[in-house]
Amino acid sequence: MIKTIFVLCEASEVDIPLLEQARIQAVAFNSRLYLIHVAAPDPDFVGYDDVGPQHERDWRADSLREEHRELQRQAETLIEQGIDAVALLLQGPTVTTVLSEVERLHADMLIIGDHHRGSFHRILSGSDSAETIRQAPCPVLIVPLKS
Repeated sequence: MIKTIFVLCEASEVDIPLLEQARIQAVAFNSRLYLIHVAAPDPDFVGYDDVGPQHERDWRADSLREEHRELQRQAETLIEQGIDAVALLLQGPTVTTVLSEVERLHADMLIIGDHHRGSFHRILSGSDSAETIRQAPCPVLIVPLKS
C-alpha cells in the first residue's frame, strides 16, 4: 500500500508536470504527498567563524524563505484539490538528505523529475538524481520535464 509519497521539487514552474503526476498518484492511492526541496548547505567562508558576512547570510535567508514560500504555494494548490500535501524545505547534501527523510517518514514511493539534458550534462553536473534512484529503498517514478 502506498500511503506516503515524496516528490522532489525545484520549487519553480518547472514542477508543474511533476506535481500533476504526483496528484494523480495521490488520488489513486489516497496518499499523503510530501513536496520536498533540498537546498544546498550554507557555504563555508574562508576567514569567518560564522557562515559568512552579514549581507551573505541575509541574502541566503531571503533565498531560502522564497524557495519555501513557493513550495508552500505548490502544496496549497494541491490541498485545494483535496490532496493531503505537506511542503518540506530541507538543507544539506541532496542524496543523503533525501534518503534520510525517506527513511524517517517511511516513504512508499519517490517521484523525481528528469530534464532530458543528455549524458554530457549529467557528467558535468553530477548525478544526484541517479544516485538517489539507485539507493532509494522504495519504488521511484521518473517524470519527464522540460527545462
